[in-house]
Amino acid sequence: MAMNTEKNSYTVIFAAVMVVIVGSLLAFLASGLRPRIDENERFEKQQNILYAMGVNQNEGAGSVNFIPTNVVEEEFGKYIKKQLVVVGTEGTEKEEAYLIDMKKQLNLIKNGDEAELPLFIGEKEGKEYYIIPMYGKGLWDAIWGFISLDKDMVVQGVVFDHKGETPGLGANIKLRYFMDDFVGESVLDGNRYAGISVVKGNNDPLNNDKEDNEVDALAGATITGNGVTAMIKETLKLYKPYLETIRTK
Repeated sequence: MAMNTEKNSYTVIFAAVMVVIVGSLLAFLASGLRPRIDENERFEKQQNILYAMGVNQNEGAGSVNFIPTNVVEEEFGKYIKKQLVVVGTEGTEKEEAYLIDMKKQLNLIKNGDEAELPLFIGEKEGKEYYIIPMYGKGLWDAIWGFISLDKDMVVQGVVFDHKGETPGLGANIKLRYFMDDFVGESVLDGNRYAGISVVKGNNDPLNNDKEDNEVDALAGATITGNGVTAMIKETLKLYKPYLETIRTK
C-alpha cells in the first residue's frame, strides 16, 4: 500500500526521520574529529602564550604571525620553563596547566569555591616573563587573551581574541596595532595595581606615554574596549598576591 505523501503526518514523520539521521551523522563526525579538535585547541593555547612573551614570526608592522603548529610544541617546551597553579602567594607546578579552562575557574570563584589559576614562567634571552591568562566579556560575547609581565610589572606583550565582536570594530582587539600599544605599559600606578585602560581620546594616539596606564581606544568599539579594561583589572586582582612575591624577588 502506497503512502499518501500529501498528508501532514507524512511531512512530520519525514522531518523527524531526517532530524535523527542528520543528528546521528553530526554526532558521529564530531566524535571522530574530537581528537583533532582537542589537538588544535592545545596548539592554539601554546601559540597564544608564546605570542604574549614575544615568541612569534611577526615581520615588519601589521601582521600577526604565530609559531606554526608543526613546531609549536617544541618551542613551547623551549621557552616555557614552569607551569604553575597559583593560590594566594603560592605557586605550585602542574603539568599542562595551560589546558586549564579559565572560564570554569572564574565561575568557581564566583560561587565561592576553590579554583586553579594558571600562570606560566617563560624565559627568553636571559629574561623572565610571567604570562597570565585572561577571560572577560565584550559587547556580544566572551573575550579572552594572555598578558605577559616582567618582574617590574611592565607589559612585555599581550594577545587578545573574541567569540563574536563586530568585524572591523570590536573584533580589532586581535589586530597587531592594538595589541602592540600595550607593550611597555605598566600595570602599576605607584604601588596600586591599576591595570591598563582602553580610553577614547586619551590625547596619546601614538601611545608614547607609557606611564599613564592607558592605551588608545578602538574606533566604534567602546563597549569592547571597556571589556578589555575590566578583564585586565579583574585578572590582576586575582593574581595580585602572587605578583607581589615576584616584585620582591
